[in-house]
Amino acid sequence: MYIRWKSITIALIDVLLAVYLILAVTSWNKPEENVAVCNEVKINISDVNNAGFLSAEEVKDILNKVKLYPLNKSMNAINPRRIEETLRTGPFVNTAQCYKTTSGIVFINITQRMPIIRIKSDNGDDYYLDDNGGILPNSKYISDLIIATGSINRIFAQYYLSSLAKEINASPFWLNQIEQIHVLPDRGIELVPRVGNQIIFLGYLPYGKYKSARERGIREFVSKKLDRLSKFYKYGMSKVGWNLYSYINLEFDNQIVCKKQLHEEAGAEKSITRSEAVDVKKNDPEVLEKKSSEVKKEKKTDGPMAEEGPTE
Repeated sequence: MYIRWKSITIALIDVLLAVYLILAVTSWNKPEENVAVCNEVKINISDVNNAGFLSAEEVKDILNKVKLYPLNKSMNAINPRRIEETLRTGPFVNTAQCYKTTSGIVFINITQRMPIIRIKSDNGDDYYLDDNGGILPNSKYISDLIIATGSINRIFAQYYLSSLAKEINASPFWLNQIEQIHVLPDRGIELVPRVGNQIIFLGYLPYGKYKSARERGIREFVSKKLDRLSKFYKYGMSKVGWNLYSYINLEFDNQIVCKKQLHEEAGAEKSITRSEAVDVKKNDPEVLEKKSSEVKKEKKTDGPMAEEGPTE
């Protein structure tokens, strides 16, 4: 049998040339990572303009301390996964993503944990809570956040006050109007507004053993109470003045119990007239007025939650 060596040789040479051309084009279009260096680092932080803790400069400092900041380093020596793991260990980082490009740019994308309330408890605790109820250390001062004071332990803060703060923050009006939450020893909730000299007693947050039911109950509770307070602002306070009352009690259903300022404290504020009281009640039947001597705050024998906290 005659073998055509010439044809086989030509075909083999063609195959080798094709493979060589493919490898050559691929290597020419992809610079060697051993030679290329990082010429730029782009750090993107979500919500950086809001009440967050992190800035691009602080991320740079974190990586510099462990010698992981990639600028001017060989692209082959840069380990994106290690950068991500280092950043995730920080108390203010929620997620971190890092990747590099063939053009010598390293991208670092971060989402941060957002503080929604500051806790300053009677027991000396001072920290922030994020929007998931997680505790953030008080390493920075963040303005324009609601401050919670009083008898607060960490269980009550994480499971109850975080949900209350989220509901207040969800409304631009109440976020600007409420500046402080005070927790009484029996777990009653008082609100301190920016406008007006009164204290607002919200009542007792509903207890919930499971997270979903607890958050739903608090959301409905707060929505109902603040809706009634909004009506009282509209139909009551707008008529009699913002400084007539020293205490507004929203605890009871279908009524709002108000305690008047003492005459010495009321100053130039006028007393509410009978006709004005009728007008207020006519516009909103939920409003009930009482003189300060008639207002008695009911005591509750049981607190709204157990010390050991609910089940997740």
